[in-house]
Amino acid sequence: VAAICHGPQVLAAAGVLKGYQATAYPAVGPDVTLAGGTFVPVDVSEAVVDRNLVTAPAWPGDTAIVREFAKLMGAKIEI
Repeated sequence: VAAICHGPQVLAAAGVLKGYQATAYPAVGPDVTLAGGTFVPVDVSEAVVDRNLVTAPAWPGDTAIVREFAKLMGAKIEI
């Protein structure tokens, strides 16, 4: 599962963040916490991986979230 910016809000509403570490747009941090997750503040260009979940706080993290999600899927990207 990959979620960026306000995407973790959907996961929080679905009740699937309990016990997970995740990042998101900073204003969404309380939603992650209230849903039982641990909000991890990171730079906007970084991503957080916890088991099958990859999250990033904003679009500058596109590269990081895609890289980490590809790893989880077992893909290898070469350029």
